[in-house]
Amino acid sequence: MKKLILILVLLPLMGWAQDALEATRKKLDAGNFKAAKTDLAKFIEANSRNKTAYLLRGRANMGLNDFYAAIGDFNFALEIDSTYAEALNYRGESKINLGDDEAAILDLNKAIKFNARYADAYTNRGFAYYNVEDLQAAYFDFSKALELGPPDADKYFNRGLVKAELGEFVSAIDDYTKAIEYDKTDANLYNYRGVAYYNTTNFDKAIVDYNEAIRLDPKDPYKYENRALAKTAKEDLKGALADYTKALELDNEDPETYNLRGVLKHTMEDYDGAIADYTKAIELDDTNPTYYDNRAWSKTEKENYAGAVEDYTVSIELYPSDPETYYQRGLVKLLMNNNYDGCLDLKRADEMGLPDAKAVIKKSCK
Repeated sequence: MKKLILILVLLPLMGWAQDALEATRKKLDAGNFKAAKTDLAKFIEANSRNKTAYLLRGRANMGLNDFYAAIGDFNFALEIDSTYAEALNYRGESKINLGDDEAAILDLNKAIKFNARYADAYTNRGFAYYNVEDLQAAYFDFSKALELGPPDADKYFNRGLVKAELGEFVSAIDDYTKAIEYDKTDANLYNYRGVAYYNTTNFDKAIVDYNEAIRLDPKDPYKYENRALAKTAKEDLKGALADYTKALELDNEDPETYNLRGVLKHTMEDYDGAIADYTKAIELDDTNPTYYDNRAWSKTEKENYAGAVEDYTVSIELYPSDPETYYQRGLVKLLMNNNYDGCLDLKRADEMGLPDAKAVIKKSCK
């Protein structure tokens, strides 16, 4: 009779626990992580061996970006059940967020071992492999997540991104297109498909996608920058200039955008404008030799040879293993009638393996 009484007492308690945990799940789904964490702390005080409670509190901590605390909770859950695939998955995801991708892969391997049809674990392991630049493994995992389903925009986007990184742009376009079928409101999907179209030299379709991306998200400077590149490829230089200028209105602290606009202005023979943009790029990042090379190029067109030599010299100090910079500086020195130093630069470029240097040496250096 005592055993029967014990069972009758436990059944309502078990029902209460399930209801309490379900209530916290709803708070988690609603993004109310702080309240869920508070509720779960109270629950765990009375139920210290409930693995689900630790799992849910770990997820609440993840939502609060406290990944160390989250890992602690998943550890508690795994002490109760070492085969708990969900805890292994979320612990792996937390480690990814902390940049410990190798350890994350170990956890996610175990999660998949204990639940071979766990799509989220394949997705997370795909992210970890992507972060350690094992793109083939990431491709496999994202494909497996799609196979297990259910398919959604994120799963197609993940695989499309890896395909693009592998240079498989046509196939990436297919995945981005499927992602857009599931979510037509995500500007980034159009932007990434535009990048893939650009890399297949389908500039018209790239521009169409960038147009839609900008319509959905008109405050992202990189989308204007991408469209500017496509317009440049289409020789719509005025349109490209307008897009670079808009990108800089939205973010005037990106040196690369100034550099790209400078290149465009140089192409349009606005050398003063190009020099001004390169100068701004250098103010923002004085460690990039390309910016000095480009400014030197425009200064050369303006016949400011001394200024060009100065910029090439800084570039060489920053990156002394580029023969092209020695070659260009040598040519400018020849224009200044400084044949001795110019030929020294050209010979250095030749020694470093630049084919063009040899012909100039033969013609101009005795």
